Amino acid sequence: MFKIVKREEMAQGTVILNEVEAPLIAKKAKPGQFVILKANETGERIPLTMADTDPEKGTITIIYMVVGKSTALFRDLKVGDVYQDVIGPLGKATHLEEVGKVVCVGGGTGVAVLHPITRALKEVGNGVTCIIGARTKDLLILEKEMEAASHELQVCTDDGSYGHHGFVTEVLKDVLEEGDIQLVVGIGPVPMMKAVCNLTKEYNVKTLVSLNPIMIDGTGMCGGCRVTVGGKTKFACVDGPEFDGHEVNFDELMLRLQAYLEEEKESNDHYCNLSNA
Repeated sequence: MFKIVKREEMAQGTVILNEVEAPLIAKKAKPGQFVILKANETGERIPLTMADTDPEKGTITIIYMVVGKSTALFRDLKVGDVYQDVIGPLGKATHLEEVGKVVCVGGGTGVAVLHPITRALKEVGNGVTCIIGARTKDLLILEKEMEAASHELQVCTDDGSYGHHGFVTEVLKDVLEEGDIQLVVGIGPVPMMKAVCNLTKEYNVKTLVSLNPIMIDGTGMCGGCRVTVGGKTKFACVDGPEFDGHEVNFDELMLRLQAYLEEEKESNDHYCNLSNA
């Protein structure tokens, strides 16, 4: 059992932060890696990349958006409640080295995934510019944390309620125009990551993305998380979750993510009806 020691509602309650006791995972986890959580015996296995770790406290921090039954079940857990299972750390850690100027681009809850990576890239000596975005100011997360993790932070909102009025790619283009960018890391909704990669390809700048396909066991056995990268089949759980964004087949990934939308909606509606009864 893995106890929740901190719970915070973010982005108008649609995004939840949980700090969870998991000392062995906290001791070994590195930026870019993820865990798989299960709320109870009949719960679904949900992969989430860690937003932070604290080896001294023995805790990990996860941040997730409530989008279906399983994340709604997670949302209903309070401080003192437990996750039945937390498995990890899984996946390959981010490759960290000093390369020069780096731009980290995050959208939505992808900012949570980006946070430890941005901080680590800064710690190894890179000059880090961070660009984060959300649809509106109230949905923006981790602004202060990302400011501390980078040398420069720029914020975007689709509706112009805060920061730059527009998409993260518009600010990214301006930064790329200045030149001498050695690496871009883009994490967020799949359409955002695709747009980032299309842009950076024009400037021939290496770009890493963190992929979030449907995943089951997390050990490479089931093949559920397969993605096409460079024309070859890769498993996000063991070959990733980070890949060269210029080689990812984003269109295929988006189709696979939509495969169970109808069933997910039906399951979520049933759970919500029971909860409200």
